[in-house]
Amino acid sequence: MASTTSHRTECEERLRPSWRPVASTTGDPAYSGVLQRDEQAAEEARKILAMVLAVWKLEQLAADANLLVTELMSNAARHARGSVVRITVTRTARYRVRVAITDKSRTLPKLVLGDPLDETGRGLRLVDAMSSAWGVIPYNWGKCVWAEVTVS
Repeated sequence: MASTTSHRTECEERLRPSWRPVASTTGDPAYSGVLQRDEQAAEEARKILAMVLAVWKLEQLAADANLLVTELMSNAARHARGSVVRITVTRTARYRVRVAITDKSRTLPKLVLGDPLDETGRGLRLVDAMSSAWGVIPYNWGKCVWAEVTVS
């Protein structure tokens, strides 16, 4: 029990100071934060996403949004540079949410068909299939990969 409690406390400490509501450039409500780029990043991103969806009363988006944030964060944790990544969750319409992961790698992701039996390389195919839209914003110092989910 002690190890579960200490893990929970450590995770809460990692989350608490790192994310907050922000004003987006479009005026849409958003939450943004910085996470360590490690094996716990996807789990922490899902927790942030769950809290944000609850605040917006959009829990019905949780299943699809969790899959998207897991894939995007896993790709950043595996392929990006630097010790941290930024997650931003933006409400772009009444029933639509955008999840964006920004990292310091300028290598852009590529949607590849690949072999269905391959163990890796299908993440963006899942993002493409599960999202209403997705894309990449390149920067001089890195990139932002985003995906949107919409209540159908």
